[in-house]
Amino acid sequence: MTKVIFVGSDGAEHPVEGDIGITLMQLAANCNIPGVDADCGGAMTCGTCKVCIHHDWEVKVEPASDHEKQMLEFSGFDMPGMRLSCQIKVSDDLNGIRILIPDHQ
Repeated sequence: MTKVIFVGSDGAEHPVEGDIGITLMQLAANCNIPGVDADCGGAMTCGTCKVCIHHDWEVKVEPASDHEKQMLEFSGFDMPGMRLSCQIKVSDDLNGIRILIPDHQ
């Protein structure tokens, strides 16, 4: 199990543990984390599961695909560290990561 701390836009912290291999979006949905809407269920068609990854952790996650980059650009959230949580898999390398949730999706 990997510990992940989701941090809401209000600063509220939601520490949870997730199984290796599921996505951050699945973990957020399973744990009822507010602010990660995930309307498309992880199909990367809606962009409602955006999260921000601190630059110190970016090297520990797979780089964004061209499709993910396009989705973020289309949504207006193509800023440093912004990712779709449906595209990031929980791994041992992410143990202790703090995931920032934007104030709106």
